[in-house]
Amino acid sequence: MIESILLTAVRIYTFEQQKLLTNATGFFFERDERLFLVTSRHVMADEPSKHFPDRIEIELHIDSKNMTQSTGFSITLYRNGKSMWRQAVDTAGEIDVAVIEIERSALPATTVYKAFTPGHLLEATHQVEVGSSLLVVGFPLGFHDTLHHMPVVRHALIASSFGLRFQGQGYFLTDARTHRGISGAPVVMRLAEPDVDSGQLPWVLLGIHSARLDVGTRDIEVDEALGLNCSWYADILLTLTAR
Repeated sequence: MIESILLTAVRIYTFEQQKLLTNATGFFFERDERLFLVTSRHVMADEPSKHFPDRIEIELHIDSKNMTQSTGFSITLYRNGKSMWRQAVDTAGEIDVAVIEIERSALPATTVYKAFTPGHLLEATHQVEVGSSLLVVGFPLGFHDTLHHMPVVRHALIASSFGLRFQGQGYFLTDARTHRGISGAPVVMRLAEPDVDSGQLPWVLLGIHSARLDVGTRDIEVDEALGLNCSWYADILLTLTAR
């Protein structure tokens, strides 16, 4: 039996025409019978690194009885000169999360995946304590089970007060070993008592992994990296997927 959480994440390849640029992580989010791919905004476009792909490709499972079977699915990022993804800005600036809607009718009929829903977001009455155990599901440095096309998970801890915007930004911190390629990964916490809304995916979606956090004054020859990461609060998905 394959854990449902592994079927939420997909590897993303970014392209400029036929030129492969980078790889990253994304995951599925479903709302009002619409399906979205979620990832980091800098995967879609990033001015500092001059990263401007015109399409992305994800790898889909197409046989529930044989997970070695997969196919590539291409998604155009621009139409008539306009970007197709959604992103958001708050009082502190740009939020490093993007969603792009997937046309269900274009997917292979036998596609196998799991999607988070608004029911997987944290309810206001729930509290998450600093030090709580999390998982980050993705493709660090592109590494994954190449036979079965499955992501891997990294263990993480909440490293800042959850619910407070760290330094005024719309993210919290995690303590985890992460690498390039895992940008856009879901940051999840296991439900102790799964409820009806979570369905067959008994996890709470807390955040979207963005990047490692570093200190500008760190001496790279003397000081180790902090090992801290930015995870944007997942409730931004309610704004990005609204009609």
